[in-house]
Amino acid sequence: MNEFTVDQLKVNLFDNRRSLGENAARLAAARISSLLHTQPVINIVFAAAPSQNEFLEALAKQPNIAWERINAFHMDEYIGLPDNAPQRFGNYLKNQLFDKVPIGVIYYIDGNNDPDEECNRYASLLTDYPTDIVCLGIGENCHIAFNDPHVADFDDPVLVKKVGLDLTSRWQQVHDGCFSTLEEVPEYALTLTIPALFKATALFCMVPAIHKAEAIHHTLVDPISEQYPSTILRRHSNAMLFIDQDSSGKLTLDTGAGSKESVL
Repeated sequence: MNEFTVDQLKVNLFDNRRSLGENAARLAAARISSLLHTQPVINIVFAAAPSQNEFLEALAKQPNIAWERINAFHMDEYIGLPDNAPQRFGNYLKNQLFDKVPIGVIYYIDGNNDPDEECNRYASLLTDYPTDIVCLGIGENCHIAFNDPHVADFDDPVLVKKVGLDLTSRWQQVHDGCFSTLEEVPEYALTLTIPALFKATALFCMVPAIHKAEAIHHTLVDPISEQYPSTILRRHSNAMLFIDQDSSGKLTLDTGAGSKESVL
């Protein structure tokens, strides 16, 4: 592993996605255990995407986590998919993690409820149960949750909102194998906003794979702006980014603070 920092963002570079997931899980588990020493219950928001597979698999195997004292949330959900659709993010997390550990309470976003009512309901839950940890990824267009560039707002006044998905986000779902064609991918979703994610005391961001190399380059090198929403991670006081050799592939010598060559 190699470590470097860009602004306030701590970056951890691993050889491959398996090593990335296992080490991120180990560090997240340590943070969970530390919080559970001082709090009766903690609240964790989880991302749902193939980029999280190795991390969630390893996290479920971590020893000595008091899962029954954890409230689980997820950060986005499609609007309009059937309840049993495997592409629903709640179902993904259920299969990848929630069914594998004795987790306390799971608060699902309902993509089939009235969007305004659901946004208000879930925002109230996030207010009642302040987020301790967010486990997230970064999209091909640098979105975090479903805050695509055209809807990202670093000062969003709400915690949860309905968004239209841009074409890059929708194509990513096809590239990831979640849908067979673009036409199958829903056009709208409910998402936690960037301020909602930033309320967490700790962020763990796992981003493997070569198709994320462009996004990682933007995240670490470009000016912080809503054009590349993930750049805001560099302003969080306790955020860690986990990348592998593939996703770091566009970090070259002339990229300044984000250059992996400058720290290896």
